[in-house]
Amino acid sequence: MARPVVTDQPDRRAFLQGTTVALTGLALGAAGVSAADTKPPVEKGKPTKFQIACMTLPYARFPLERALTGIRAAGYRHVAFGTAHTEADGQRVPVLAADAPPDRAKELAKKCRDLGLEPVLLFGPSPEDVAGLKQRIAQAGTAGIAQVLTFGTTKGNDRKLWVKNFKELGPVARDHGVLIVVKQHGGNTGFGAVCAEITREVNDDGVKVSFDAGNVMDYHKVDPIPDLKKCADEVRGFCIKDHRAFPKDQDCGPGLGEIDHYKLLHPVAFTGRVMPLCCENIFAPLLPPPEKPEAVDALARRAREFLELVIQGLQA
Repeated sequence: MARPVVTDQPDRRAFLQGTTVALTGLALGAAGVSAADTKPPVEKGKPTKFQIACMTLPYARFPLERALTGIRAAGYRHVAFGTAHTEADGQRVPVLAADAPPDRAKELAKKCRDLGLEPVLLFGPSPEDVAGLKQRIAQAGTAGIAQVLTFGTTKGNDRKLWVKNFKELGPVARDHGVLIVVKQHGGNTGFGAVCAEITREVNDDGVKVSFDAGNVMDYHKVDPIPDLKKCADEVRGFCIKDHRAFPKDQDCGPGLGEIDHYKLLHPVAFTGRVMPLCCENIFAPLLPPPEKPEAVDALARRAREFLELVIQGLQA
């Protein structure tokens, strides 16, 4: 009977592997680098599906119909609604009245979709107005609009009351297939970290944060990126505006100010979620708002193209 062949190959392989690890450790130690630093990065999640939307707000001095056609002509596929527009007769008319029946919101959304624009956000009243937010939620739900935006005042807000109201509103929003998003707006709720403290305490998937980097820099004169890092897990969208402190202190369009949008979107670039980026300000610093809607179209296009480049780079 033949003897089984005995080989030392496994032992030799183990020896070589051990030697390699030891030598690598010595080399790294000599270079001042720990072995932990050489580990492959944690696998990224699925890319976030950013929805670059233009608010109708930059077109507020023009009729709503012109805002929608201009936004579509500027290459957008998504739109977020501002508050009111100056119509052809010179009257200021709400985009959607607070007391409008939900079917009116459905008609407005259909008008957008017929143009090739998907509506993603409606402005809502403040967190103190529970009845008003419930009405806005009903409007958004009927229209298939995913988010309702709310925020406080620069004079200060009752955080305990916000928590109480959001706990009541969260289930209502979820029942309508809507997400309430709260953003910074100066005062004691002027940081994303504070808004996230509130939404974490509410602990309802119907209430999250919309991050407004421009407001952080405008009202508090600080870089918004550290604030974002403290609340990124609660962020479900952005109100996009940039800000400059020099040569004039003013808000402006993305990429024209001092906020680093690569750093801004990096913490949420691989969440796997759908996340609207709603351009609230698209204007150029130091220059007056355009007199003609065609000039607004051009600024809207520039903002979209800038954000597209940032996203492409981050998710490449």
